[in-house]
Amino acid sequence: MFKTKIIIAAVAAMVGLASLPAQGAEGGAHVERQNWSFAGIFGTYDQNQLQRGFQVFREVCASCHGANLMAFRNLSEPGGPSFSEEQVKALAAEFEIADATAEGGVRAGVAADRWPSPFANDQEARDANGGSLPPDFSVLAKARGVTDPFPTWVFNYFTGYQEGGADYIHALLNGYHEEVPETAPEGFELAEGKYYNDYFPGHAIGMAPPLADGSVTYTPGEDGVTVPETLEQYSTDVAAFMMWMAEPHLVARKQTGFVVLLFLVLFAGLMYATKRKLWAGIEH
Repeated sequence: MFKTKIIIAAVAAMVGLASLPAQGAEGGAHVERQNWSFAGIFGTYDQNQLQRGFQVFREVCASCHGANLMAFRNLSEPGGPSFSEEQVKALAAEFEIADATAEGGVRAGVAADRWPSPFANDQEARDANGGSLPPDFSVLAKARGVTDPFPTWVFNYFTGYQEGGADYIHALLNGYHEEVPETAPEGFELAEGKYYNDYFPGHAIGMAPPLADGSVTYTPGEDGVTVPETLEQYSTDVAAFMMWMAEPHLVARKQTGFVVLLFLVLFAGLMYATKRKLWAGIEH
């Protein structure tokens, strides 16, 4: 009877823990999971969404944040935004790249060049941002995430959940207080030059609200579908683009993994049939 009570209590505790919400990185507020096209074991990137996310990144984020692991030519690779090679070459040519071998020390960018940093060095970046160093965006979507309490994180292995970084970025961009961004809730001491954000660890973030409704005028996509130019849409699109930057071969990895699992299942079946054949005439 005592053991039965212990088992019931343990099950109740697990159910209670499973109902706890996911928390932002290092103690932020509850982060809602979004419906991403690349979620799940069969998810893929939405090309039009990545193109919109790149537009937000280029027009807004790139003024402070770099992406030094992304080359211009990556933007034309299959599975990503899939811009044409001509578009990528024209985009790269708009930037000046530091090159000691070039006349004057700079030259026009080419497709093989990496996305240039908006600042010459970290100190210049800090000076331009009130002492805060804007993080590089190359793998930020994999470096950030949400924390699930036990045992809910166990189920992530079965659902293939790996969108924590994108969920966190989306929440962060929507986590500012719209009425008076620089004013924290009553009782919270906010240092000068900081902004209150519900999802940022410690809630005091050095980045001012970067996006608002109407910040970016979307270029019509190939599908001709009109999307809303709202903070919610911007944050969703740029978070998806940042996920692609951090893991551009996500779709190929999923496809390879599925083939491997299928092979292992078939191999296990063959081994079982072989075992039955070899031991069929032997008593045991």
